[in-house]
Parts: sequence; C-alpha cells; structure tokens
Amino acid sequence: MNVAHLLLVVHSGADAAPHLVEADAEHPQLAVMDVAATRGDGIFETLSVVRGHPQALEAHLTRFERSAGMLDLPLPDLGLWRDAIVAVAERLADHDEAWIKTVLSRGVEGQPLPTGWVYGAVSPDFRRERTEGLRVVVLDRGYRSDVAQSSPWLLAGAKTLSYAINRAAVREAQRRGADDVVFMSTDGLLLEGPTSTLIVKRAGRVSTPPAEFGILPGTTQADLFSAAAEWGFEAVVEPLTADELRAADAAWLVSSVRHAAPVRAIDGVAVPVDFALTATMNGFLNARRS
Repeated sequence: MNVAHLLLVVHSGADAAPHLVEADAEHPQLAVMDVAATRGDGIFETLSVVRGHPQALEAHLTRFERSAGMLDLPLPDLGLWRDAIVAVAERLADHDEAWIKTVLSRGVEGQPLPTGWVYGAVSPDFRRERTEGLRVVVLDRGYRSDVAQSSPWLLAGAKTLSYAINRAAVREAQRRGADDVVFMSTDGLLLEGPTSTLIVKRAGRVSTPPAEFGILPGTTQADLFSAAAEWGFEAVVEPLTADELRAADAAWLVSSVRHAAPVRAIDGVAVPVDFALTATMNGFLNARRS
C-alpha cells in the first residue's frame, strides 16, 4: 500500500503538551479498547495530496475542528495536526496523487486521554470514475432535512468514524447495479453521497444542497464553486429534489480523493454527462497547491 505513517499523540499526561511521535505502519499501534475500534467514537478527515502538496488543508483542518466540537472531543491543536499532515505529505512527494487521513478518537475506554494519528498512502486509479462516470441510485436516508436542528445528537453533518451505514448504502447500490448513492431526506430533498458532495448543473448555474440539511460541508465542492464564475456559471447553495436531479444538464459527486465524478445514470436511467466541464473541474482540482 506504500503507507507513510505518523502517530499523533494528543496527550501523554494530564499536564503534558501534545506532541508527535513517528510510528511504523507495519506494526500495531491502536489499543484494542480504543473507542475508535469498539464504538466508532471519533472523527476523521481525508485530504488529497498532489506531488507532496496537501490540498484544501486549512478547510480540512477547520472541518476537523468543527467535527470535534460536535462530538464534545478535545479541540485539536491545529498547528500540531498541520505539522503532521505536512510531514506525511512530504513522504508522498514522488507520487502524482495520494491521500492523507487524520483520525481523532475519544481514546481507550474509561481513560481520559484522546488518541489521534495521521497516515497516508498512494491513491487508487480513479480515471474510469472521472471519465466514464458513475451510475447512482437515490436512497432515503431516513431523516428529515431539519434533522441537524431537531436532533443534534444524531451528529448529522459531523465527519465521524461511524461509517457502517454509509458502507451499507454503497453495497445496496451495487446490488441494484449501480456504483454509488445520492441520499434523500424523508421530506424529499437531496442531501449528499456516502463519501461525496452533490453538484447539479442547470441553466447556467451549479447548485449544491445546504449544509443546514445535516450534510457535511464539502471542501472539494467549495473549491469548485470558487472557480465557477470563471467557467461561466453562477454557484448557488439551494434545496434540490430528485426530479430536479433527473432533469439536470449534468451532475457530479465530488470528493477529496476521487475528485469530480460525473453522474451518468440515475436509478438505471441514463442522464447527460458534461465531459468537457468534468475535465476542467478535475484539471483545476489537480492544479491546487493549497
């Protein structure tokens, strides 16, 4: 897997300052009673790395801190995490595309100290997804669009380690002959993919659902929207329905590592794909240096 690995020790004692310790990725590091493993009680971020440059670094750190606050975890020392990310990224500088993951858990069951680590690896080959596109199905997530306000304890919009439902949704998509999922709220509004943000193109504008619907604010989507005007599009955050998705000029699921993957079929029905704009998006994303 060609992993470069650093163990981030958040606290080594009640009064000790957080510090970094290098660890061997080929040897065990996680205690079996760490709640990352036993309960999925923690957060993470995944960043794209291009030739040693971590992309959207500050946006990912900001979202990491936001998720920690939502889970009542100790707020991460962003300077320390930034140093760890940069150190791992330097190990991956010989590769065109790689990824880095940051993880923070509540630590060992019954102990007061959190556990954190950073690791990275070379990215899989996503050329097929970026060029041929994805077949998606629309699945009900089981929550209303106001879940973040009505039931904040459900942690909608936090990037947590509890990904069993997301993985189950992808397996359901595969059982239906598709590649990925677009989640919909029980009141009929589109949300996001299990590991991606939805972007829809209609009549000279690109749109994405509001984060207030309990979805993860997309770092890749934000970068693409920052360039939308240069490509002749108005960038809008607005509610979207499944009918609007099916009638769109084009749509994408975008994420940090896979980048912009166009949607080519919805619930088994082929839809238009904007191959030229897809190539422009992915070229822009690969050219970022921060």
